[in-house]
Amino acid sequence: MIKTIFDFAIIAGSIIGYFIGIALLTVTFYKGRANKYLAASLFLQSTITFAGWFDLDNFVFEFILNITLEFLFAATLFTYFLIQIKHEYLTKKWFKWLYAPFILSVGIECYFITSSIFGFYSEHFDTLIYYLKDSTSFLFNVILIFWGRILIKKSSAVSKMEKRWLLRFNFYIFCLILIWLVSKIEFYLFDSDHIIDFLLIIVSLFSWWVLYNGIFKLQVAIQKNELHDYLVAQGSINTRPKKKVNETTVSKISAQLYALMDEEELYKNPLLSRSELATRLGTSEVYLSQILNQEMNKSLSQFVNEYRIDAAKNLLHNPVFNKYSVESIGLEAGFKSKSAFYSTFRTHMGISPGAYRKGKQTS
Repeated sequence: MIKTIFDFAIIAGSIIGYFIGIALLTVTFYKGRANKYLAASLFLQSTITFAGWFDLDNFVFEFILNITLEFLFAATLFTYFLIQIKHEYLTKKWFKWLYAPFILSVGIECYFITSSIFGFYSEHFDTLIYYLKDSTSFLFNVILIFWGRILIKKSSAVSKMEKRWLLRFNFYIFCLILIWLVSKIEFYLFDSDHIIDFLLIIVSLFSWWVLYNGIFKLQVAIQKNELHDYLVAQGSINTRPKKKVNETTVSKISAQLYALMDEEELYKNPLLSRSELATRLGTSEVYLSQILNQEMNKSLSQFVNEYRIDAAKNLLHNPVFNKYSVESIGLEAGFKSKSAFYSTFRTHMGISPGAYRKGKQTS
């Protein structure tokens, strides 16, 4: 029964890995140079898992295992990290040599196939090369994953959210490599492979983690930054019309408050607090609350969220921004999370942001 559950989990994880890889290559939301390499890494990871689980004397699966796809997995994943952090290593001539170990491994395997056909095959030499490739592929993965982690930490080309996800992703891969090491020690010292089953299960769960907690959230963060950069480049950072303020009917503090929102767009700061706003206005938190309540009949959160909703509506209404997800638009407008955006938007507008966008597209 346990064996059946393990088998199902491994097969399901491999299929999910292939599914995510295909989605990264075909779905517009995910398309990008970096995701091509991530898709390749997921294809390789799923293939290695499936081939390792497929315990049959099958030439195809033996060939897949013997060419040591682990070399290619490490190289493509390292490339993915470099593209995400926009590192200069991508332009170096030596960078392509990272794929040389895999090409060499394929050439060696082709040699053994040819030697077996023409009768000069040496089993002892084959065994020696197998152990050599097995150990060097492990070392190769450790070096590139650890190297990638150092470069991510030092990078200033990505947002904190992107960096946090990349470091978590890198750490997960590093944990898989450690389990891989333990499984190798078990196999060589005790001629057992119980940990291999555990490793395959963890790898399968890794595909689910990438799908639900990784790729989508990272892509939203990337889109949010891209959307902001586009607005800055177009000189249209102000995504809502300025409020006309009659200074004869409102206090000086109110006028300054509107100016901060319209000109500096403080509402786009998801961590904006009453204390910070009061400091910018040179007043106390108590007096600021009194002004909002007496002159505008609103709380601070209501006042700020109105600006955010207007900014989001403007972006959702503009067909130029149709390629960006609703969540990335909400984050750009200043909301801290997807749930906060959806809840506030529905309260103000009576419909969800997605429904609002569809309604504007069909109207």
